[in-house]
Amino acid sequence: MTETIYVGNADADAVSHRGWLVGHFMPGDSARHSGDVEVKWGIHPQGDRRPEWVASEQRSALIVLFSGRFHVELPGRAVQLATPGDYVVFHGVSHSWYAEEASVVMTVRWPSVSGY
Repeated sequence: MTETIYVGNADADAVSHRGWLVGHFMPGDSARHSGDVEVKWGIHPQGDRRPEWVASEQRSALIVLFSGRFHVELPGRAVQLATPGDYVVFHGVSHSWYAEEASVVMTVRWPSVSGY
């Protein structure tokens, strides 16, 4: 039977899937399974950096800062998220990121597709 309600804690649940809480990669019978969207709870220590750019991106993303100072690098542009609630949205754009300070961010990506 498919679970239609799930109650959890982002800090605790994020550990088992590299921060991801919702997406196609969750068990098919879970309320957290979705082919439409992915949601990530990202806790990044100061100096944390994505090791390489996400290339050939075709999905859309929203990154919202909860705390800290977080940089999102886009082709020809760098965006600094410095105040809680700052966010950036982009569609089909290669990107990278780094945490200038210890940071907590939530990322929402769509659609949720395998192969990335």
